[in-house]
Amino acid sequence: MTLDFSPLFRSAIGFDRLQHLLDSVPDASVTSYPPYNIEKLSAEDYRLTMAVAGFRADDIEMTVKENTLVIAGKIANETQKGETLYRGIAARAFERRFALADHMVVDGATLENGLLHVALKRVIPEALKPRRITIEAAAPASVRTIEQDTAKLAA
Repeated sequence: MTLDFSPLFRSAIGFDRLQHLLDSVPDASVTSYPPYNIEKLSAEDYRLTMAVAGFRADDIEMTVKENTLVIAGKIANETQKGETLYRGIAARAFERRFALADHMVVDGATLENGLLHVALKRVIPEALKPRRITIEAAAPASVRTIEQDTAKLAA
């Protein structure tokens, strides 16, 4: 099933990033390796957990560019002792891309027991946070005119 969002983009301005995001969503049936989970830990904190059995920290590269997190893994060729009769642990090279919302930053990553944990945090700049504007009470109109008249007479 294909959705046509062109009517939306005909009347919307500045949503070209959304259109690009929709166009770049990979088909889930194309690749499912390695499997991963995305968890929301709090209002600002998220965790991406990826199953990367057989990979060391040196075999995995993470980069963030233009709101896209790219995680790529490639195991260096190692000489094995003996012959592998059955390979059930997939250790093939991979590349996974994740679109990050605005103001999402990678807060750190750990590799533990074959699971890569990537901590993500929403960090909204102070300039974009809601702020309260104080409203000053104006002097009543009768007081202003008396002050203005006094200033005119003094001049």
